[in-house]
Amino acid sequence: MKFYFLLYFFGLGFFGYFMKPQKSKAESIKKGAEIYNDLCYRCHGLDGVGQDEMIPPLKSSDYLLNNIQLSIAGLKYGLKGEIIVNGKKYNSYMAYQGLEDDEIADVMNYILNQWGNSSKNFITTEEVNKVGKSIFEK
Repeated sequence: MKFYFLLYFFGLGFFGYFMKPQKSKAESIKKGAEIYNDLCYRCHGLDGVGQDEMIPPLKSSDYLLNNIQLSIAGLKYGLKGEIIVNGKKYNSYMAYQGLEDDEIADVMNYILNQWGNSSKNFITTEEVNKVGKSIFEK
């Protein structure tokens, strides 16, 4: 009897965890703004314009808008090496930030819809979870 009782509650918890409602895009953007203002603004600025030769802009960034999976991977694993943003070369290093997949999704939704950026994409935790380091090898 105890076994079935425990199995029942374990099953409820398991089911509840995976069936939790997805955040709306607006909720994700709001949470992403909080994370951005805690971590990202130091380098990319409150206005998303970056730092001249060192840090690429997020505002109106063709790299960000055209390479969403690579941008997710950069947040998830860190990024080093040369990238071209709006026709300008950047060769710097962005350290791994220690964010969870849901936090990365929120930050991505924020920066994809801030400073004049407008993306129809809605980045989910599941999408972030699927991005592996191997994406850098392509």
